[in-house]
Amino acid sequence: MAFSTTSKLNSGNTWATGSIHHDSRTHRGSAPPRIRIAAAAQSSGGRVTADFEEGQLERPKWTGETPLSRLVGALISFKPLYSVMKLGARQVLISTAEKTSIPWRDMTKEILESDVYKEKDSIEDTSLVYPDYYLNPFHAYDEGNLSWLAAAEAEAATMSMVRRAIPHASSLEEANQIVRGNWLQAIENHHLKHSGGTRIGEILDIGCSVGVSTRFLAERFASAKVTGLDLSPYFLAVAQHNEKKRNAGENRMRWIHGNGENTGLPSNSFDLVSIAYVFHECPERAIKNMVEEGLRLLRPGGTFAVTDNSPKSKILQELSPVLFTLMKSTEPFLDEYYLTDLEGVMKRAGFANVHTLLTDPRHRTVTATAPF
Repeated sequence: MAFSTTSKLNSGNTWATGSIHHDSRTHRGSAPPRIRIAAAAQSSGGRVTADFEEGQLERPKWTGETPLSRLVGALISFKPLYSVMKLGARQVLISTAEKTSIPWRDMTKEILESDVYKEKDSIEDTSLVYPDYYLNPFHAYDEGNLSWLAAAEAEAATMSMVRRAIPHASSLEEANQIVRGNWLQAIENHHLKHSGGTRIGEILDIGCSVGVSTRFLAERFASAKVTGLDLSPYFLAVAQHNEKKRNAGENRMRWIHGNGENTGLPSNSFDLVSIAYVFHECPERAIKNMVEEGLRLLRPGGTFAVTDNSPKSKILQELSPVLFTLMKSTEPFLDEYYLTDLEGVMKRAGFANVHTLLTDPRHRTVTATAPF
């Protein structure tokens, strides 16, 4: 589960910079493909190694028009039960955070009791028309992402998500080295291979939320100019507040209140367009529009990168009924996401070199190139 338009993790500057290995054996029938990512844990001088295994199915059996999916849908549609499930889903995140020493309540309180509110006026585009799907309740918030509570809790919620993705990690930092490090390494590897030698000088983070993924991108590609774009002025206010706090009042990144389907930004103006943990919150039509917008924004040879839940994740395919029911209760478009052929959408939009990699046990990173 991730927070909207991308929930992100705040951590240190150490990265997983190791090798990516694929098992070359042919798999037929029972033996699922396995992917090993060996990541250098720079902070400890050791190595973090994990086997990320794909499941037997193309997508979890609790998605689509299966009997199980229809049963879950019927349960969610019963409003009294839905309210209970929303609370349950929220409690799962908070409980995970507390068990792994993530100060959820303290982090939330710090934001809500700060001067973050003044940032909203400088960022918000009051003429922006929100798409209909964005006004739905999700993530256990009746207002979705359009609330201060959702914005204040976003970072802690993402920390919780990352710890759930790597449950055996000894620390949040180690989990981050895998989840964030492998995502960034996949982007860098793809760009080095397919960009024709062009450097990453301009980056757009669509669905940047409170700006954590934006900071990760800025740290990895230190010479680049980085822009974060999001539909929620509340999330952007937190992003700008945090950035100023870290940099003695200076805002080193640009924040734009806008729609990723139609950003209004100039064509051919970025070398990397990244969309992290956004698509699972969107209907298929919005996914297609954002892919097409990404292609328009990229310079020839630029890299498009999407990271999100993997339909082929063995862990996600084998979630317990309680957990996947809770997940679907807070993610109204989850079925549409899992049923969307993302690689096909990217190819039909005109992208080249479309490649998918399971970069942690739950998430895939799909990279592609804007044609020359």
